[in-house]
Amino acid sequence: MTLAITRRVSPRFAECEVTYIPRQPIDLVRARAQHAGYVAALETVGCSVVQLPEEPEFPDSVFVEDAAVIFPGFAILTRPGAKSRRGETASIATALRPHLPLRSLVAPATLDGGDVLTIGRTVYVGLSSRTNHAAVEQLSTLLSRAGYGVRPVPLTGCLHLKSSVTALDDHSLLINPRWVDAGEFAGFELLEVDSSEELGANCLAVRGTVLCSAAFPRTHARLQERGYTVLLIDVSELAKAEGAVTCCSLILEG
Repeated sequence: MTLAITRRVSPRFAECEVTYIPRQPIDLVRARAQHAGYVAALETVGCSVVQLPEEPEFPDSVFVEDAAVIFPGFAILTRPGAKSRRGETASIATALRPHLPLRSLVAPATLDGGDVLTIGRTVYVGLSSRTNHAAVEQLSTLLSRAGYGVRPVPLTGCLHLKSSVTALDDHSLLINPRWVDAGEFAGFELLEVDSSEELGANCLAVRGTVLCSAAFPRTHARLQERGYTVLLIDVSELAKAEGAVTCCSLILEG
């Protein structure tokens, strides 16, 4: 069974943190409808979805990916880079505790889960405005016990590592090489996003289907040409808060 943990959109969602995009008005009703569509997509591909209640005091709390990093047999609670988000981890810990043993990062580390890309036994960590070297060091210590290697990856011009690169499977990555050096991922088959769709690299591969934002049709066509099954989701309102398809769930493979 694949379990997907999600959280309903906060009523204060319009007060979200934004870093690399201009702040835009957010339609809360539409954002909630899009999130419901996202949940439906996860269910369509066979996930069992847990929807946590909204957290009014945390505008960005719908983006549950940033509060924890999931590994087979355990999870690591993060320490988000934005101070306004650090309270989000408490309820995520409560949701995860019945399923996995938990470990935690501590100050001075800051880490958003959107900066962590795990492929096999290698954990790539984006060095971003939200994630620092102290987090890389603490992750290295925690994960070495489980046989993982940690590799820091510099970023340019984007919020998170998964804004620039995500895994399609164990051998192939979808990447925007203008935001991350493709040389960091030597040995993988790299599929570049269309040059007109710089935000198109964020996708969620789950249960044989690649979930993608509907905003990037040229990149989707490239995926389909390579034989991937693609499911498109409208997340345009969530994107106004620098959110994307990986951000809104924590995936636990049974």
